[in-house]
Parts: sequence; structure tokens; C-alpha cells
Amino acid sequence: MRLLGELSIRHFGIIESVDLSFDKGMTVITGETGAGKSMIIDAIGLLIGGRGSAEFVRHGAEKAEIEGLFYIDNGHPCREELASLGLETDDEMIVLRREISKAGKSVCRINGKMVTLAALKQTGKKLIDIHGQHEHQDLLQSERHLSLLDNFGGTKVDETSEKYRERFESYVELRKRWKQLHENEKEAAQRIDLIRFQVEEIDEAALVPNEDEQLEEERAVLANYERVFAALKKSYESLNGEQRGLEWVGEAMQSLSQIANVNDDYRQMHERLADHYYLLEEMTFSIRDTFESLAYDPERLNELESRLHDLQKLKKKYGDSVNDILAYRRQAAAELDQLTNRDRQVEETKAALASIKEQLRVDAKRLTEARKETANRLIEAITNELAELQMAKTRFDVQFSERSDFARDGLDDVEFLISTNPGEPLKPLARVASGGELSRIMLALKSIFSKGEGITSIIFDEVDTGVSGRAAQAMAEKIHRLSAHSQVFCITHLPQVAAMADTHLFITKKESRDRTITSVESLNTEQQIDEIGRMISGAEMTELTKQHAKELLDLAGRLKSTV
Repeated sequence: MRLLGELSIRHFGIIESVDLSFDKGMTVITGETGAGKSMIIDAIGLLIGGRGSAEFVRHGAEKAEIEGLFYIDNGHPCREELASLGLETDDEMIVLRREISKAGKSVCRINGKMVTLAALKQTGKKLIDIHGQHEHQDLLQSERHLSLLDNFGGTKVDETSEKYRERFESYVELRKRWKQLHENEKEAAQRIDLIRFQVEEIDEAALVPNEDEQLEEERAVLANYERVFAALKKSYESLNGEQRGLEWVGEAMQSLSQIANVNDDYRQMHERLADHYYLLEEMTFSIRDTFESLAYDPERLNELESRLHDLQKLKKKYGDSVNDILAYRRQAAAELDQLTNRDRQVEETKAALASIKEQLRVDAKRLTEARKETANRLIEAITNELAELQMAKTRFDVQFSERSDFARDGLDDVEFLISTNPGEPLKPLARVASGGELSRIMLALKSIFSKGEGITSIIFDEVDTGVSGRAAQAMAEKIHRLSAHSQVFCITHLPQVAAMADTHLFITKKESRDRTITSVESLNTEQQIDEIGRMISGAEMTELTKQHAKELLDLAGRLKSTV
């Protein structure tokens, strides 16, 4: 089960210090108006990347601190987000932390590593979905409707969409090439002149691969002719001749040859010295040949200096070495060929672009068909959900429109429409006026989409405003059913919703040393009866009210046992 396990809040608004432990299922939070219920939700909102402000810091404190421990399974979508941030997620726990100083500075951490607010928000939105009555949630934003529909579509839509995206990537590359070919003709002509000059300049130099390295080696020898010649000659004379090194080594080898047959050690000693003698003899002749071949040629030195000077000028323009210059020449020649054969390439690209657009349109049509089939199933599913929420006469529809050009997700624009009263036209979700109707519509949509969104926890912040009677009971049952696959938190003023809680938290505030302090208490059954009774009747508690509260809890228990 994926859930928010622990929440710690310090110096946040009227909350001095609160530590909360949560379990799976449905957690209801109740309390008097102004006790701090919404402050807890505000704290969670900041924890997942909401906008911070110094106003949140409790008066007299240096900073507000919020920390949450989440348990996630291996398949949770936020793992990819964490991996992209370089964060380890070997275990099944994630710790988010947010600090806001009294100066308004915000510090965000995930698993102890400091991250940007954007990174915290990107991760947080995959963990918790906070839904309030007056917030512009994703479900009200038409640009989100297409992705929600695709998520509901499952494998068939995914496969069709993937095929379309692969073709679309090829289309984008071709379109980019087409745009490049249709750049300003004057700029293209200027580019041709420049590249042609560069290619000709490099060709005139008649470069040879690695030429600069070879010339620099030859120049080093000529520039140091006298020192090199003297050193080679001295080495040769030290080795060759009477009473010289080679002769002494030869005599040593001859002496050892006389005892080589005595035992293996002497024989091996003689053989090793003989090998060194012949190597030394070969080296002596090589030194002789080298210094005898040396000839000081000042004209050649001048030629080398001049050639290296010319190469250096080319290096300043085209590369750090002759090989780099030749590589640049190849690239320039290829670009020159592309520019000079512009008309042929234009026609080829035009034909390829026309062909892939036809194929892409076919793929887009198939994707639209898959989505419309999915839309029919979605309409049926949401209609059933609304019927369970006492909105049986409500009509829900998915409106399709075609875009003017291809996009990565197809040619479709999708918007959810609804009509809550018979005879009224379908309207966009955002234009539904009644608060009570909007609450139930959003709950129905959440019931459908929350499974596919991979959200760990869902928070409903007084979404039951404007709802009463049978509709309130239906909402309570629906919210509890959501908790079967997502941890649910619900701030409510409805006793029907509170009665369905698996965990009931009661928020109170009191004054201590001239300061307001908020505390949170987990209610037992008797305390829950008292709180639900208060919610039913207000401040005054009667035996009839208490009996009504018990009946609500008994009904909730029977309903929960059937889930």
C-alpha cells in the first residue's frame, strides 16, 4: 500500500509542534472553524512544492519546518522522477522536507539531498493530490483531459499512441530539414561563397595527414644540428675502436666462452652477455649511420619554418592540428554539396514529408478511433458514478475537435462536458455553477481517474460543501471506496463523511501563555460519537443527537464491511 506514513510540522502558523502518524484507508479530520484543519493541509501542500511565504512562519520562530515520510512500492511513477535527480530509492521510503525562514527563504530536500522547488513539486504531485472546493484542479483544465482519457484507455490506446509518436518524431525531423532548406536565399548564397573559399584555401595548402607533427620533428633536429651531431659522434667513438666499450665487452664474452661448458650457470651467463654484445654492436653501427647521414641544410630549415608558419595560420581558422583541418574540410565540403544541390534536396524532402504526413494522418485517425471508443466507456463509467452520487439525470460527454496541425499526442483536442439538469445543454466542467454539484462531479471523476494516476494519497479539503441529505451519504460512501486503492484524507463538516472514517483526527486550539496552540487527537469510538454528535447539532449535545451519531457509525460499519 502506498501512503503518507508520518508528518511532522514545526512553527507553522498557529501550529507550534505536531507529529502525526497515518495508516492506510480513510482518515477524516474535523474540528471547530479556525482550529487549524486547513493549516495541516496547507503544510502538506508546501511539503509537495506549494508556494511558500514568510507569513507561514509562526510568530517568534526562526523558520517553519515540515517533513513527511512516504511509503511507495517499486512501480510507483515518482521513482523515475527521483532517478532523474540522482536520488537513491533502493528502499520503499521517501522523505520530503521543506523549511521556510522568517525572511521567506525556502529550502527543499528529498531523502536528505537538497533539491530545487521545481524538483520537489514534480515529485510531490505524484505522491499527493490535494483537492479543494475552490481550487482550479487538473480535472477542470481542459488541456489535461486528453491525458486523463488516454490513461483510462489502457493498453490499446498506449500501443496506438506509441506507434503514432514514433512516426511523429520522424515527421518532426523531416520538417526541421525542410525549414533549413527554405532559409533565406541570400544567407544561403553567402554561406556557399564562404564555404567554397574555405575549401579552396585548405585544398591549396595540399595538406598531408600528421604533416605538422613530422615537420616539427625534422625542424627540431635541424635547429639542434651541432649538438645532435656531437652527441652521436661521441657515443659512437665511446663504443667503437681499440680499448673502447664494444671491444671490452667482446673480450668479456670471449673469456666466458672458455668456461661455458663447465656448467649451465656459466653457459647461460655467456649466452646472455653474447646477446647483449650483438645488440650493442648493432646499436653502434646504427649510431654511426645516423650521424654520417646528418647534414646541416639551412635552406631546408627555412623551408620548414615557412611551411609550419603557413600551417599555423590555417590552424587559427580551422583546427588545432592538420588532422583537425582536414576533418573540417570534409564537413565543409559536405555542407557545400548540400547547399549547391539545394533544389534536388528540396524536392526529395518535399516528397518524403508529403508521404510521412499521409502515414501520420492514418496513424492519427486510428488513435482518434481508439480514443472515441475509450470515451464511450468513460462516459458510461462516470454516468454510473454520478448515479451513485444522487445525480442520475446528469449527462456527461467527451467532446472531440481536430487540431490544425499534428502534435506529439495526435490531432485530437478533448474536453469533458456535463449537463446537470434535464433540458440544459452540455457545458465545460469549469462552467458548472453549483458548489454541491461540482463537489460530486469532481468526486466521480476522481473515483475513475485516481487509479490510473498512480497517486499515493488523495486529500479532499471540504469538497462536500453544499451537499446534504442522501447526496451527503452517497459522497461519504464514494470517498471511502476510493480509500481501497489510495490513502484518503478528508477535511469535512458532514457527519455522514466523518462516520465513514477508518481514522478520525480531531483538531483543537487553545491558549497557553498568551499564545494559540493547535493540537491533534486521534478519537476512539466514544469520542467519535461525541464529535459526530457535535457536527449534527452544533454545540449542544442531547441524547437524541448522541443516538443519531451512534446510528450513523453503525450504518457506516455495515457499509464498510461490504466493501
